[in-house]
Amino acid sequence: MSYNLQVTIDGDSGFCFGVVYAIDMAEEILAEQGYLYCLGDIVHNDEEVERLKAKGLRIISHDDLPRLENEKVLIRAHGEAPETYKIALEKNITLIDASCPVVLKLQNRIKNSSDDKERILIFGKHGHAEVIALQGQTNNNALVFQDLAELDEVDLPKSFTLFSQTTKSTEKFYQIKEELISRGYEIKAHDTICRQVSNRDKELPEFVKNFDKVVFVSGKKSSNGKVLYEVCRKYNSNTYFVSNVGELNSTMFAPGEKVGICGATSTPMWLMEEIKAALVKL
Repeated sequence: MSYNLQVTIDGDSGFCFGVVYAIDMAEEILAEQGYLYCLGDIVHNDEEVERLKAKGLRIISHDDLPRLENEKVLIRAHGEAPETYKIALEKNITLIDASCPVVLKLQNRIKNSSDDKERILIFGKHGHAEVIALQGQTNNNALVFQDLAELDEVDLPKSFTLFSQTTKSTEKFYQIKEELISRGYEIKAHDTICRQVSNRDKELPEFVKNFDKVVFVSGKKSSNGKVLYEVCRKYNSNTYFVSNVGELNSTMFAPGEKVGICGATSTPMWLMEEIKAALVKL
């Protein structure tokens, strides 16, 4: 049986400029010298990481960094804490800094607030590379929380400064801000969410409404992927989360359906095209 699905890829989905910048930089050096170390996964997408590893990208952890000497190491879009730059200097490591400009600006703002002795709260995912780097700007004195409920157990100061990881939900950030103000706290709130990310919050609802089914493509480690998947599901309950072609199942679809494909800021366009090709063949 042929499904004859009408499949459309969202033209606004795919890598954000920060990820494009990091991957372009990596590919340029790989073409020149055949290998390159990268501190952590270059992007939260296993398929893209494997593609680059096949070209010579070597993923290392922070524990591995002090063991290297006289090498080049790529810093990915998420950015790094000051400690990483210190180790690189000691070990004569050349850092290829592909930190996203939006993230660097946020790091700078947090460092200035910290230097001014402000108490800092960061709305972000625990253990996320970007958040670890942001905490590093405060000598790890900032309080990170993923959800308001976490703050119920904390004795907060009367006034503090609120920042956000760049890929969090704008809507949720403002809900948190308003709720904390209503509880009587004095807050200096900085909306530091990347507009390329927040614009997708607005664009995706319009895209997903046009389809019988939606396939959202993202790596399972992607914070932005989790946020945007929930946006899609809110406006089209028939949304499936898949990380690769192998996770597609013909039982998800009915013959003749209109299917939309979209993805996170860490999802490569080639992967969405691969998903489309598999659906068209059904």
